Amino acid sequence: MTQPTKRDIAHLGNVELFTNEFDKSYWFFNDLLAMREVAREGDSVFLRCWDDYEVWSLKLTPRDRSGVGEVGYRVSSPEALDRLVASIEAAGRGAGWRDGEFGVGRSFHFTDPDGHPQYLYWDTEWYQATDDKPALKNQASRFPGHGVNARRLDHINYLAANVEENAEFCMQCLGLETTEMIRLDSGRTAAHWFHFQQKGYDLVYSGDWTGSNGRLHHIAFAPDTREDILKAADIFLENAIHIESGPHKHAINQTFFLYVWEPGGNRIEFAQAGARLLTQPDHKPVVWTEEERKKGQAWGMKTIETFHTHGTPPVD
Repeated sequence: MTQPTKRDIAHLGNVELFTNEFDKSYWFFNDLLAMREVAREGDSVFLRCWDDYEVWSLKLTPRDRSGVGEVGYRVSSPEALDRLVASIEAAGRGAGWRDGEFGVGRSFHFTDPDGHPQYLYWDTEWYQATDDKPALKNQASRFPGHGVNARRLDHINYLAANVEENAEFCMQCLGLETTEMIRLDSGRTAAHWFHFQQKGYDLVYSGDWTGSNGRLHHIAFAPDTREDILKAADIFLENAIHIESGPHKHAINQTFFLYVWEPGGNRIEFAQAGARLLTQPDHKPVVWTEEERKKGQAWGMKTIETFHTHGTPPVD
């Protein structure tokens, strides 16, 4: 069977982030977000959120220009991996098999129509706590108790020159389901939200106003509560981190959010979706009109202009 089925992808596994301010970016993730360094390979450092079950969540790599590198998705089973690989290869977007990254097994690499490098894997290394063993055996490691306490990697939002092409690829080749989308008066899609399992969203494509390819809008981390996000805003204020927008509540998917720019310029979101899950097997996509989006976020705050114009790597 070459056609992927619903929920063949389990979750977003890891993200490689490029930064032109490596030391400052490392300080941001390690000190302010309380992410733990678990390994180094070459110039890159691997960090993890305290309750991600896999051995790492973020690969931080120094580059002349900030942006997103390879992004990994863990699949739901070896059979799901076979289906997805066959579907991607049939579409001509496969880049072949490789030995996995640190902690990740054999991986199948591909690109979306916008050129973002991604990969799928099943075999993975679970984190084994040593000096950070938790009091409760049903969490991956001890609660750090400082900084933002980023619990897990939550989702990624890509910028795309053509949202529709990437959305079609996600639906046809990855078997993803649409949760919400923005449709402009022109009929074009401005942004498209997909989910892998029961969360509101795991992968988003937003239109790139520059018409460029392969850029990043943001990656997101999930803390425990809204109060953690309010505290995070104070932490970023005290440490001179640029707060772009929030804390506030999105209308789309109803996420409580805070957006900042880490020192390398990459946009980072702290997202708390509350109790909203999509459990219905016959969920129907929610389509927002251009007029409805002009009303701003859930409680009336207008979307800040840089939210539509800023992305990494920067475009002159």
